[in-house]
Amino acid sequence: MKKYLRNTLFFGGAVVMFLIAWSVSDDTKINKTLVDFVNPYIGNISHLLVPTYPTIHLPNSMMRVYPERTDFTSDLLDGLPLIITSHRGSSAFNLSPFQGEEKDIKEVVRYSYDNEQITPYSYSVYLDEQNTSVNFSVSHQSAIYELDFEKDDLVYLVINSKNGGINWNGKTLTGYQIIENDTKVYLYMTIDENPEDILELKNNELVKRSSKNYENSNVVLKFTRNTKKLHIKYGISFIDEQQAKQNFERELLDENIASLRTKGRNIWNDALSKIEVQGSNDDDKTVFYTSLYRTFERPVCLSEDGRYYSAFDNSVHQDQGRPFYTDDWIWDSYRAHHPLRILIDAKKEEDIINSFILMAEQMDEFWMPTFPEVTGDSRRMNSNHGVASVIDAYKKGLRGFDLEKAYEACKNGIAEKTLAPWSGMPAGELDAFYKEKGYFPALHPGEEESVPEVHTFESRQPVAVTLGTSYDEWCLAQIAKELGKNEDYRIFLDNSFNYRNLFNQQTHFFHPKDDKGNFIEPFDYKFSGGMGARKFYSENNAWTYRWDVQHNVKDLIDLMGGKVSFVKHLDSTFAEPLGRSKYAFYAQLPDQTGNVGQFTMANEPSLHIPYLYNYAGQPWKTQKRIRTLLKQWFREDLMGIPGDEDGGGMTSFVVFSQLGFYPVTPGMPIYNIGSPVFEHATIHLENGKDFTIIAKNYNQENKYIQSAKLNQKEWNKPWFSHDDIIDGAVLVLTMGDKANKMWGSSAEMAPPSVD
Repeated sequence: MKKYLRNTLFFGGAVVMFLIAWSVSDDTKINKTLVDFVNPYIGNISHLLVPTYPTIHLPNSMMRVYPERTDFTSDLLDGLPLIITSHRGSSAFNLSPFQGEEKDIKEVVRYSYDNEQITPYSYSVYLDEQNTSVNFSVSHQSAIYELDFEKDDLVYLVINSKNGGINWNGKTLTGYQIIENDTKVYLYMTIDENPEDILELKNNELVKRSSKNYENSNVVLKFTRNTKKLHIKYGISFIDEQQAKQNFERELLDENIASLRTKGRNIWNDALSKIEVQGSNDDDKTVFYTSLYRTFERPVCLSEDGRYYSAFDNSVHQDQGRPFYTDDWIWDSYRAHHPLRILIDAKKEEDIINSFILMAEQMDEFWMPTFPEVTGDSRRMNSNHGVASVIDAYKKGLRGFDLEKAYEACKNGIAEKTLAPWSGMPAGELDAFYKEKGYFPALHPGEEESVPEVHTFESRQPVAVTLGTSYDEWCLAQIAKELGKNEDYRIFLDNSFNYRNLFNQQTHFFHPKDDKGNFIEPFDYKFSGGMGARKFYSENNAWTYRWDVQHNVKDLIDLMGGKVSFVKHLDSTFAEPLGRSKYAFYAQLPDQTGNVGQFTMANEPSLHIPYLYNYAGQPWKTQKRIRTLLKQWFREDLMGIPGDEDGGGMTSFVVFSQLGFYPVTPGMPIYNIGSPVFEHATIHLENGKDFTIIAKNYNQENKYIQSAKLNQKEWNKPWFSHDDIIDGAVLVLTMGDKANKMWGSSAEMAPPSVD
């Protein structure tokens, strides 16, 4: 009965008559569509750092909102947001309804609240001390609030732009807010009742507002005592106020809360229906469709009636009929998020890569972006993994972007921009050293940093940079090969082996070296490197970066002394204790949560590690490990995500892994087989074909593959290629509760590595 009540409470709105699942509770049967399996509250309490926010939005749309609070356990709401301008960011503009003493009015009112309900397309909450009911629904570039007031007091609405201007002209409210990098977001709002007075807050005092005082950051609209309901409709824009008005008129003129919710519900059901799963466990479906919903949060489409604002050159451009996307943290998303979109949204993926190229053209330097946001490229993290998404798309048949331009932008971003993390400076002495010696040099503990391009907190991260750049250069080599640039191909392919320069044959770890070629000693592979191990690695310790050779696992096996040694080291990763108390471990490595031994489920560089057993002849251990990790760390509860989810960067791993396969090496068009969670899953490919995965002998205990068939042919490889499935395919996996240790174990069946 509890689950029935939860689902009917969270997910109201019209019933969409397709892809219906049946849920039975007591003797009551209800229609349940795919969006009803989405629980935005999963992960809203963080294990340590950043929670996963319950975002209300349409797929990849500019308008995003979530309740502003630190995490789910926060007792108060900080007003009502009007738009969240970036993933994990705070709101631009804030709406605060208020009834009570004028002296208690603030620019942002904090609310005690109850009975909150969130779906991907709607929000409702009861402000219990204000006795005000709030309902909200969202479109692509606009939204509607409906406020119901129970008290007989005067009603006030505070609209705050925080850093900008607000104006009320007697009929509509307009304004702007500067968010970062001179980027402005604009607002156009209508309210169905006229206020009796226009006020503003100055030095925390409520005063009469001059209609000409446009630059004030807030306006307070005062309504009469008999005001019981307000309908607030608004549009937003990154271009100007007139465009905000046009977005409003295009999307909201004939809409109300109910109709907008129906549209939103239909849009989400359509997006989620790209993958259909069947199985007996509704919790698994909830985790799956919630994870899939998360993958549509970013990047966001900024095109508005054929134009878009770009913070990469602070200009408005014509989009030439192709939507422009930004807010994509590529260091996280290249691993599984982009490969997932290639399967279910190939045209959108082409548009996103085309947007990357446009960004490079618009910036001062023709460099592929690394962390493109609404406010420009923030150049965070290490490496330049946009190159991986380019070649992965191209190798899988996508042609809707200029590969030559993409190659030049990627090559420039790696050769001309410094490899130093979190920096947009040109290449300097460290980069010259890397080109000559094939590794990024480390400093000894206590040695002062003197290189200007190195970030003071993020440090050099020399092992992470060397390994990441080795992979990036392998990706560059693949593009050069496609373009017939044979000399570039040979150079970059040779450089893709640079990870070898930091491999310590005595310990079988990647070990930082100084500029004289000496390993840093003494060294602790768990704790050397300071906060987040950044002096040598990045956010994770050496146990994670031990496996950061996605493009050449075969060579990594050889470096470790063969398959037996390789598997032994993999096993030890999951078994090695933290080495300190949790308190002490996470005080130094707060990103490395979700631990199973030294393995972290909470950070993207670890996502491929459980699949590496496939390369060493023991795919049954991949099957065991994947099913265990999914059950341990991805659950239908408030702590059901183990770390920073990054707007689809981590949950795309869940989508793939629950389906039963994963792209270990973006840029190499193959998928490693894991262990499917569902009895039947169908991916509706964008070309109109279907890829179906069937688990025979399905139940929760039968996690091990006994035998397989692909398109009715016996299949003994723990992997398949993109070409094997893209024209439609059926993969049948016969499952059992004990491992078939022979299936997929022969050397000739191992997944391929460097090409």
